[in-house]
Amino acid sequence: MKHVIRLAAPFALALMLTACGGNNQEAKNEEQDHATMDHSQPEAGATGGSVVIENDQLNAVYQHYVHLTTALINSDVAEAKSAANAIEAGAKDLQAGNAIASSAAKITSASSIEEQRDAYVKLSSEMVKQVKQAGVENGEVFVQFCPMANNDKGATWLSSNKEIRNPYMGEKMLKCGETRETVQ
Repeated sequence: MKHVIRLAAPFALALMLTACGGNNQEAKNEEQDHATMDHSQPEAGATGGSVVIENDQLNAVYQHYVHLTTALINSDVAEAKSAANAIEAGAKDLQAGNAIASSAAKITSASSIEEQRDAYVKLSSEMVKQVKQAGVENGEVFVQFCPMANNDKGATWLSSNKEIRNPYMGEKMLKCGETRETVQ
């Protein structure tokens, strides 16, 4: 039995690394890139930029959602709480915004980045529905997916940038994921 486990372990590791297209050199490069990043500023392309959602109230919430996503990418608990607090306040003005407000409140009260990312799953699911329903007045919003998020059930998020920056995995697997849909 030990022999089987010893043989299977390298294959399992290889499968896990290839699940998101990662390799050791890429991970090392990402670590070096991450170490030299200025975390006080959002990542390039991570801001809402020129994206404007058709619904004004939803557009305001979306801008805070982008801020929250950037905070999760950077594993910044305090900044995520700040953004989630703004989302919660803005979601109260949305028709059918209760689920967004509730998820944002969980992020605000969470004590760890893992708890925040868990609550972000439902928040993102609701945001995807609302943005797709409202439509985009200017720019493009990308619906992105990580198969390893949410305990390997997978989870989506919205991004104004086609390049994958995974808020569920942060620096551990920054580029894990794929763009599933574009909302224009």
